[in-house]
Amino acid sequence: MGGRQIGALWPRNVRPLLAQGRGPAFASRAQVLDCREGLEAESGAWGRAVAHIIVVGNEKGGAGKSTVAMHVATALARMGHRTGTLDLDLRQRTLARYLENRSRHMAREGLDLPSPLFAELPEIDQSALPPGENVMDHRLSAAVATLEGTCDFILIDCPGSHTRLSQVAHSLADTLVTPLNDSFVDFDLLARVDNDGETIMGPSVYAEMVWNARQLRAQAGLEPIDWIVVRNRMGAQNMVNKKKMEAALSKLSRRIGFRVAPGFNERVIFRELFPRGLTLLDLRDIGVTNLNISNVAARQELRDLVKALQLPGVTVGF
Repeated sequence: MGGRQIGALWPRNVRPLLAQGRGPAFASRAQVLDCREGLEAESGAWGRAVAHIIVVGNEKGGAGKSTVAMHVATALARMGHRTGTLDLDLRQRTLARYLENRSRHMAREGLDLPSPLFAELPEIDQSALPPGENVMDHRLSAAVATLEGTCDFILIDCPGSHTRLSQVAHSLADTLVTPLNDSFVDFDLLARVDNDGETIMGPSVYAEMVWNARQLRAQAGLEPIDWIVVRNRMGAQNMVNKKKMEAALSKLSRRIGFRVAPGFNERVIFRELFPRGLTLLDLRDIGVTNLNISNVAARQELRDLVKALQLPGVTVGF
């Protein structure tokens, strides 16, 4: 497919810059429109659309971002969609290691499981760039371009911290998935809540960053980000905190504009799958014929999540 063009258009015409320390900004609306028109013309010549970019982001670790990213990417690949992945956590590289484990396990066991592609961020010589250009912008642009030529979807897994790469990736998101533990500790990234656990006092740091990315896209004339907050790692019991979280998220979703989707309950199976790089959808392919109740429920949670994302051209068939 065409690409956000294929190495050149994005860094030249949509060059992200730091705007007053608040994140990347497009050079101008006109440049972004020129880029979009070029992308549509090129992708039309190929008879395919520009890849849909899914960003899995949350500035707090331990929310299950990489587990969600791996399962969504693999589910898309299993349904026949050409899917590429990027891991922007250059230190922990959880998604990258998950996929490395998968490749090694398949080679060892002689398996051929449907899998997403993975691209590393290429090294770029800062001295070769014009003054003022950020090397991280160009590394991300080059990686996206590598995948966009062959993929329907590009899934980007962001680190659990505030980084330049994460900021830029959020501005590229067509769909933003934010896994959130069912805890007011995690909720605090989205909004500050009063002592009663009900009164929302105002948006917090992560919500402000997403708002900034949305503003940048609007100024550039791009489609708005479809933001989905996923309630993840929930306990089975219907506790008071769970009800308060549900009410707070419902109220905040109307205030700052996101959808709420169900995620995964806390299950041992997710920790067991990582060393072999497997997902819930691989179990039957490796000889597990009788899924236990927990595994069946987990598959249903994945099915519900992918449906809730409402990705273009995706009909859930597993």
